[in-house]
Amino acid sequence: MSKLFASRWFWVILLLAFALRVGAAYWWQSRIPAGERFFFGDSASYETLARQVAHGEDYRYGDSYIFRTPGYPAILAPFYWFSDEPNPMTLRIFGAALGTITAALCGILAARFSSTTAGLIATLLAAFYPGGLAMSAFVLSEVAFCPWMLLQIWFWDEAFQSDSRRSRLLWAIAAGVMMAAAVLTRPSWMLFPFFAVPICLLMLPQRLRQIEVMFVLGLSFMAAMSPWWIRNYQVAGRFVPTSLQVGASLYDGIRPGADGGSDMAFVEPFRQEQLAADAAAEGPLLGTFETRLDDRMKAASVAWAKEHPGEVVELAGKKLIRYWNFWPNESSFQSVKFRLIIAVGYLPILILGLVGLVAYRRQSLGIWLCGLPIFYFSLLHMIFVSSIRYRQPPMIPLTVLAAGAAVWLFYRWRSAKEPSTETASAA
Repeated sequence: MSKLFASRWFWVILLLAFALRVGAAYWWQSRIPAGERFFFGDSASYETLARQVAHGEDYRYGDSYIFRTPGYPAILAPFYWFSDEPNPMTLRIFGAALGTITAALCGILAARFSSTTAGLIATLLAAFYPGGLAMSAFVLSEVAFCPWMLLQIWFWDEAFQSDSRRSRLLWAIAAGVMMAAAVLTRPSWMLFPFFAVPICLLMLPQRLRQIEVMFVLGLSFMAAMSPWWIRNYQVAGRFVPTSLQVGASLYDGIRPGADGGSDMAFVEPFRQEQLAADAAAEGPLLGTFETRLDDRMKAASVAWAKEHPGEVVELAGKKLIRYWNFWPNESSFQSVKFRLIIAVGYLPILILGLVGLVAYRRQSLGIWLCGLPIFYFSLLHMIFVSSIRYRQPPMIPLTVLAAGAAVWLFYRWRSAKEPSTETASAA
């Protein structure tokens, strides 16, 4: 790793990564219609919450107090100390810095698992990956989630590799804190250990050590999450692990007329139904309006799924295709240029990443932790709505494996070529 830091090419690539991201941010901002600050509605909600964090106000969006986890708004909050509406480009340039940090972490992990050369290649792949450029330009939580995810993978592997119990426990604690930061930024990450640990226990030795590390990581994660959990219990009167958007997200993915994409037009009718039900109730109402609305949407989705199991299976297949698609699913991004950029940036990393997972599968826990997220999110979004947007974060750790595979394949090719060269020289 020290050799990677000593390489001037590492720092040149990072400067290039930042410049590319700033350029992408200016290009994207130039496409925003006049009078609008952001293209995505999610960005506006993050701004509202960041402003409230900055000014010490109630953390709520409209009448929803557990609408979003606070990870991303909290890191945006300092920009709202100076202005209630900072220039969107300021936020996008901050995203460019986070994207550059992500590229650096990819290089560090690849150098750790393979070699300095692999580290430089991983940094380069992450720097140029179109999905990484897009995440940096948009004011969305993915850009903040990726560094936390990579740090968790790094620290989790450090804990597993450490021969000292004290060091192992400290790294596991750090990994748990990083996981909490990641979940508070992207709640869908919360179930990843339940997916990854059984596979790692099956594929790798030292199972007792793996269990020990995961146990400490889990305790650390719960401790780091506890302020949010306590706050949610005080607000909602029940345990809410992340947010009260599970019902809306589930109904968005499994409902009448669903096609795998997102359409939240149903939320307002559900709100009106819940308001009418509350008004007609004779006894005391349980929970808060927010919890009752979440429960109503969740129950409606589950009920429809039970009545239409065939359609649910068909929907899962559509979502799987949307997730692994070579080009954007949205009609606004269907130009030939966009399709080529997405496909050329996506397929080589995917193929090399899978090769790297197979080639290095017995080497380290970190190899599996880099390779499994893309499958985890794929399965998750067979339930919830699906889009290539949701595969962008797990493509980032896949660049680590892709770089290792590129180096491995090169040396195999060179070793296969050398005997023929020697034979030709002898002749």
